[in-house]
Amino acid sequence: MVSSSPQTLILSRILTQNEAQPEAEAVLVEAGRVVAVGRREDMQAQFPKADTLDHRDLILTPGLCDAHIHLVAYGFSLTQLQLYGARSVAEIAARVGQRAANTPIGTWIQGGGFLMSELGLNDYPTAEMLDSVSLHHPVLLYSRDLHLAWANSLALRLAGVNENTPDPLSGRIVRPLGTLLENAAELVARAVPAPSGAQTLAAARAGANDLAARGYVSAHTMAYEGPEAPRALQTLAAQGELPLRIWACLPHQRLPEAAELLKTNSELFEFGGLKFFADGALGSRTAWLHPPGFADGSGTGIALDSPELIAALGREALELGLVPVTHAIGDRANTEVLNVYDGLRALARQKGLRLRVEHAQHLRPGDIPRFAGLTVSAQPIHLQGDAAMIGALLPQHQRTSYAFKSFKAAGALLAFGSDAPVARPDVRASFAAAVTRVADNGVRLAPNEALSVEETLWAFTRGPALAAGWTDEGMIQAGARAAFTLWDQVGHQARALVF
Repeated sequence: MVSSSPQTLILSRILTQNEAQPEAEAVLVEAGRVVAVGRREDMQAQFPKADTLDHRDLILTPGLCDAHIHLVAYGFSLTQLQLYGARSVAEIAARVGQRAANTPIGTWIQGGGFLMSELGLNDYPTAEMLDSVSLHHPVLLYSRDLHLAWANSLALRLAGVNENTPDPLSGRIVRPLGTLLENAAELVARAVPAPSGAQTLAAARAGANDLAARGYVSAHTMAYEGPEAPRALQTLAAQGELPLRIWACLPHQRLPEAAELLKTNSELFEFGGLKFFADGALGSRTAWLHPPGFADGSGTGIALDSPELIAALGREALELGLVPVTHAIGDRANTEVLNVYDGLRALARQKGLRLRVEHAQHLRPGDIPRFAGLTVSAQPIHLQGDAAMIGALLPQHQRTSYAFKSFKAAGALLAFGSDAPVARPDVRASFAAAVTRVADNGVRLAPNEALSVEETLWAFTRGPALAAGWTDEGMIQAGARAAFTLWDQVGHQARALVF
């Protein structure tokens, strides 16, 4: 909301994230900035003409930031087929069949959110499992981690994928046909008609508005959505319709354009990172692992961007002022990324930038201290669905998966997010996962790695701000951006308050 008065005084219990003044009772804002913070009686006496918002029954904190989201893809997902919670192939088929019955013939059906482990599958799903309910609609579904795509026969035919199609670099076409891992998914995805500019703009608006409605005031969006996605967010910012502050990554393939794109940065949208993928994900069995690999004998995963490429392009990114941002889930992927980053640390310090690892989920104990000084961008909500798989597939890492407390002790900077559309940006679920470590199966995963509510709040506010280099966000003090989250109880119901 925006006040019609030059100054607005907010009364509340205020958790500032400012060590010099951890709590307060009133904050004065003007022209989108915090002017003063203090005791209620003092502030009311000092600023008697200010408009007053009385939220003394609520808690005010710095605004939430989702530090890892694919924002426009999340916007698109809101109208696609939702497969979260599906417990069998039959249930997936029923949902696809229902969508097909209400969709014009020939139109693509897209969706996602399923987990192989929840479907009771030991092998990858096949096209045949979908064909009976989708004879006249091409279907492309993504697993929850987005590293596995499941297509029906019509989609495969339209994409020209058959038994003789060779595996692409860093990808695998599973036989019998139907599942496409990592870069192989693109073989079918590129056959889907590209959305129009208007559709992309609508998805950007939907994703941003949904996030704001959940109490978020900013986000780090992680690229690999096509160049139209950041342009749509920039358009919303220019039109005064963007309710979030955005720190965006470029895929490393767009590094040649980076110097020009950096000139388009604005107050609400900036390119700040260059994104790499060291490996895949746990649920798709594509996380890159040290031997012995997955306990079910499915191997050691798939390596994606090579360490040599990350090292070379990461150095170029730093020279331009961009942060290298690398997805690493498996223990081998994290080891390799840490090795690369050891060679980039000096340049990063010189440039005043903090190297960043996304996910950092499953680790060898000896690698955890090596995260000192790095940003660990993690998603607590993922552990809820992953815990059962960790026990079954990576029993060697049950004590060192989602090692939040250990990262803090090592001197890493924690920045939390959701990875939407991989998981919903659900504030309550994210806090519960970080604080209780209780998974969907009722088991507590590595309970010694649990954080307090206050530590979790820091990782959703001040941590992302520091990771993005925002000195004016993530705390409530004079000069800071006037973007807050109001809570009935921290970690529970939240709403944004932005001036």
